[in-house]
Order: sequence, then C-alpha cells, then structure tokens
Amino acid sequence: MLGESIRDRKAERREATRREILDAAWTLAREHGLAQLTLRAVATEVGMRAPSLYTHFPSKNAIYDAMYGQAWSECEAISQRVYDGLPASPRPLMRALARNFFDFSVADLPRYQLMNQRTLPGFEPSEQTYAVAERVLRMLLDRLADIGVTDRGDIEIWMALVAGLVDQQLANDPGGDSRRRLLDRAVDMWSDGVGLPEDNEKPRTSRRSR
Repeated sequence: MLGESIRDRKAERREATRREILDAAWTLAREHGLAQLTLRAVATEVGMRAPSLYTHFPSKNAIYDAMYGQAWSECEAISQRVYDGLPASPRPLMRALARNFFDFSVADLPRYQLMNQRTLPGFEPSEQTYAVAERVLRMLLDRLADIGVTDRGDIEIWMALVAGLVDQQLANDPGGDSRRRLLDRAVDMWSDGVGLPEDNEKPRTSRRSR
C-alpha cells in the first residue's frame, strides 16, 4: 500500500546477527572474564567461522565498543525510569540515585568493568558510544543541579563514594548486599558535608560551583 515503508530484510537479518554476536560475547565475558574474550570463541558460540564474524565486527575492540554502547544504553533506559520517579527532597533523592547506580553496577561484573574501569589495554570507546555515557552523566548532573549541587569536587566525591562501595561489594561479597546496606549512611555523611537539608527541612539556597 502507498505510504507503507518497505522492510529491509537484509538489514534486519544483519542486525539480528549482530545482536546474537553481542549476546554471545556477554555470555563468554561472564563465564571467562572480559579480558579473555576472543573472536574465535565468539564465532564458535554463534556457530560461524571467524572470517564471517569480521563482516560484522572487524576487531575484538569493535565488539567491546558495541558492548560498551549497549551497556550504557541499558543504564540510560533504567536511569530514565528511575529519574522520572525521584523524590523531590534532596536527601531521599540522593539515596535513590545511589541505589540506582549501585544496583545496576553490581548486577553484572563484566558490564561494570567495561563501563567504568580501564581493564582492557588498548581499548577506547568510539565517539558514538561514549556519547551515550555522556548523556547518562548529564542526566545525573541535571538532577544534582536541581537540588543545588553543582560543585565539581562535591560531585566527584559522591561518585567515588558510591563507586567505592560497588567495588567493595563486587570484590568481597558478590551477590550479597553488605555494602548496599551502607549506602544510606554514606550518602547522609556526604549530604552533611555539602550542606543538604535534613529530610524534614526546607531546601537551602542552591550551592554554586566554586
């Protein structure tokens, strides 16, 4: 019928194959470690020869890059849903932000390593995939600005604080929640330091970046 778009079945099959390859790469990364990923192993996992894999991903770093973009896209989608329902009060908002990042991070060690740790020598994300990570960071910065937190040092301390608890959880209690139980205390300590109002207080004048 007029006005209907014509399906590009070849492109659809190619995209489906790329998704299958990425799924296989994630499976292998979770089983053997992110750095142990090989093109041969990925090709075997999806039932194709390595030369055929090159038509979809020309190098291992190209697979890592696609995985990086996929991981941050997942983070973006989840964060957007969480951010849409954030509490208005500053401290509850900061606790919710911390729990969102923590829960997403500890749910998948290889994904967290790829997104936030430099564990792969020679790998740098492309501008296209890094732009997704930058959007997620901008979402966070906008929420912090809404409650008056704009000082770079304050923000970096908060990020280091939460990431440190993530690292401790993954290293010492994978699958547990011992460090998650410390999140609220940690966030409240940080909130005291930057002068966020108590839960029953009215917000103070916005903090300006120094």
